[in-house]
Amino acid sequence: MSDVGDNRGTVRKQQCTVLSLYFSGATGVILYMAGLAFLAYKGNWAGLLLWLVLLPGLKWVYLRLFPRISRWTGYGRVDDRQPRSLKRAAVEVTYYSLLGCPFCPIVERRLKALQKEMDFVLNKIDITLKPHVSANKGIRSVPVVEVGGSRIVGNATTEQLAHLIGRAQTFEPPRAS
Repeated sequence: MSDVGDNRGTVRKQQCTVLSLYFSGATGVILYMAGLAFLAYKGNWAGLLLWLVLLPGLKWVYLRLFPRISRWTGYGRVDDRQPRSLKRAAVEVTYYSLLGCPFCPIVERRLKALQKEMDFVLNKIDITLKPHVSANKGIRSVPVVEVGGSRIVGNATTEQLAHLIGRAQTFEPPRAS
């Protein structure tokens, strides 16, 4: 599911740890602000404008291109597998993501496509500014897809997500009339 090998035979999980994203995010903000302050102090207005736009732009490009470049970053490919068949699932699916994780947008796109076919309720929770949620739920890595008591952590194929959602449908207790 979420472990793949690269060309050198090493294995990296296709997920992002919450702690590393918070740390790199905080460090990144500090460095970004320090760069802005330094360039403003030096009066380098062209550099300041470039810094202001270039760094967030590069992060955006990285996240957009990640599916194409993932194999060169040590994570391997993020190819998808489609399920053979889908059935409607009257369940609630909770999806946890964190800003900066390159796998989160991939899983979110797959969930949205499945939602159109399977007609489940999708709750998206961005834990970037809600560390208490990750602590309370025991989330140490993202993305996380939760259905009932079952969870998938990390990059999941459409087939794996459909199986998790469909399986939850069959285990749901009958409702009293």
